[in-house]
Amino acid sequence: MNDAIKKRLADIRVDTDNLYQETAFTDLATGTFRRLTPVKADGTPDPNRFTFFLVQTHLMTAAGPVPLDFRIDAATLAEAAEKFPEAAGKALEDMLKEIEEYRRQQSNLIVPGSAAGLGGLGGGSGLGGSGLGGGLGGPGGKIQFP
Repeated sequence: MNDAIKKRLADIRVDTDNLYQETAFTDLATGTFRRLTPVKADGTPDPNRFTFFLVQTHLMTAAGPVPLDFRIDAATLAEAAEKFPEAAGKALEDMLKEIEEYRRQQSNLIVPGSAAGLGGLGGGSGLGGSGLGGGLGGPGGKIQFP
């Protein structure tokens, strides 16, 4: 192992003021709830911080299952289960907004040699000008670099 890696490893520190004990629960159908209970460095409960749940579930789509992970602030498992539908809906909304933002950012790409204002993906000349839709600008459907 080289000295640079050894130095990086020596610099790694665990944040002992931010430790949690993790306990997992599942109904074997809807999802998995991971309860994170704050603890002190000696492993005893830390009453000055709050317990929360990280939830993992999947949404079934035509393209297959899509994972959905989100946090629920709750003191008990029963409270987390009660908050699950609303929290899952909010997480789905957030994911869809993020996807839409990604699409918006991608549509602002401008490819040299393409018609401006057409999403930066060419003037609709198709794949290599074949008329199959969504060309990538320039002859032969190739992206051109300045």
